Amino acid sequence: MDLTSFGGVQLPMDRRIIRRVVGLAIVAILGLVLTQMYWVRQALDLREREFNDRVSVALQEIGQEVMMLNGDTTGVPNVRQMSSNYFVVSTTDTLHPYLLERMLRDGFGRHQLKVDFEYTLYDCFTDSVVFGSLVRQGQRMRADKERPVLPKLQGEGHYFGVYFPDKQGYITGQMGFWVFSSSALLVVIVFFGYTLGVILHQKRLSEIKNDFINNMTHEFKTPITTITASTEMLMGGRMEGDVYKRKRYYQIILDESNRLKLQVEKVLQMAQFDKEHIKLNRDLLSMHDLLADAVKGVQVLLEEHRCQIEWSLEARRTAVNVDALHMTNVLRNLIDNAVKYGPDGQTILLSTTDDEAGIRVSVTDQGPGIAKNLHKEIFGKFYRVPTGDVHNVKGFGLGLYYVRSIVSVHGGRVLLQSEPGHGSTFSVIIPNA
Repeated sequence: MDLTSFGGVQLPMDRRIIRRVVGLAIVAILGLVLTQMYWVRQALDLREREFNDRVSVALQEIGQEVMMLNGDTTGVPNVRQMSSNYFVVSTTDTLHPYLLERMLRDGFGRHQLKVDFEYTLYDCFTDSVVFGSLVRQGQRMRADKERPVLPKLQGEGHYFGVYFPDKQGYITGQMGFWVFSSSALLVVIVFFGYTLGVILHQKRLSEIKNDFINNMTHEFKTPITTITASTEMLMGGRMEGDVYKRKRYYQIILDESNRLKLQVEKVLQMAQFDKEHIKLNRDLLSMHDLLADAVKGVQVLLEEHRCQIEWSLEARRTAVNVDALHMTNVLRNLIDNAVKYGPDGQTILLSTTDDEAGIRVSVTDQGPGIAKNLHKEIFGKFYRVPTGDVHNVKGFGLGLYYVRSIVSVHGGRVLLQSEPGHGSTFSVIIPNA
């Protein structure tokens, strides 16, 4: 079974539960959004039909008044909607435009239609538009909005047309409740997105924490087991006469104790980074000397993995104002990673060059390389490049986080050039003194 058990908790099961919860939540949110869109569309359609009906009734009344003014008491005005926002009313005779404007204002006012409109009069005797004017009532339309030319109707008698240039804006302005509900839904979606991000971030932190604890347990268990076994051999009394073997076991105990101490110091050092700023004891030093000290510090590891060092020291401006201990540890960490993640017997290139920002120190290995999408991830605390086996490479995933932190407080930066199958080059650029 593909289960990782820690503390009685099956972690992949937790992942499946989180995925299901997140999936169901996303489906629910999408359902709410689609439902809201449907009802908003329905509300808009209803408002538009209501608007058209109110306009038609108002124009019907106005047309009746116009016909009565022209002495026609038996006819019925013909109101037609030519487009979404253009209405035409047939009349028996022409009418003074200012009188029509007053009648339109009064008629729309009776039906609570406080909306901008444009009207035009057509005289069939002269086959021309007598007058056309824009009347502002709603104060919604922009002053620079282009006014369309209202078309003449072919084969018609006298008529007047009414055009509503800001009909859609007027209808939208009547939908206060739906605007509020849509805004509330948007707030819910934003809050959901934020909460989802927090959940996924916490999930990732939990996985990193569990991975770190597993690695730490393994890292501590190995030297403790070795110390215990060596101590039992010494206490067994079988080597009292063999001074050479006793010294050898004493040396093993000392080496493993120092290794255990170093691991504890790494963890405590990272914890200290989180609590306060890193304090530096700067001195004027040569970067080449620091690089040589770093190689001496990992000489045993190099011999163990049969790795060779190739030097390419081309930098001329090597003076830097740095903390010797921290900067040596930075270089040692980069070399240590090159050894651990590369093949046994490889050649590691250590190079320095002058850079506009200072001196560039590069460590190039012949390892498997790092995928582009992981270039930022590997500098995170506790992160380790997946290798298929969590204990395949020893460490806590703190090395590159430490490197980035120290280089940053020195005013420098860390660069990575790598792709799968072609090794990796980590470069550190430190300002010159």
